[in-house]
Amino acid sequence: MAENAANRTAPGPPRVSPEMITERAIMAAPQNRALGMEIIALVDREAVFRLAYRDDLAGNAETGVLHGGVITTLLDAVSGGAVFCSLPALSPVATLDLRIDYLKPATPGKDLFARARCYKTTRHIAFVRAWAYHQSQDDAVATASSLFMLSSSAKPL
Repeated sequence: MAENAANRTAPGPPRVSPEMITERAIMAAPQNRALGMEIIALVDREAVFRLAYRDDLAGNAETGVLHGGVITTLLDAVSGGAVFCSLPALSPVATLDLRIDYLKPATPGKDLFARARCYKTTRHIAFVRAWAYHQSQDDAVATASSLFMLSSSAKPL
């Protein structure tokens, strides 16, 4: 069931290649690599990532529940991925605002998925909504709403 939820795709091709987004933007961030994030899908205005459960990512060793900072980093990264998928060319972006609602603890031992959709872009700002979940975004562990600054005159990454 997790694969079905993670593999839903939006219509249309990405505006920049997934390889460019993966190699030059998202996975260039050391914390994303250190956490072991995996990009599942990059499609028009959407991104889906997976974070494999690891004991060392738990906020509490006794319960094994993922640390909130790990979930925050995952939601920020997948949101940035959705922004990159909405751009006509790969250029720098920066998180301006990230608001997260933690709805329930992540289940110890289970991988965590994150899906984000960039639902609006203006000349300088991108607006994103995201969900972190195990099997379905309808039963989310956390949700996020974020704003990203777009570079209007920046050189490509």
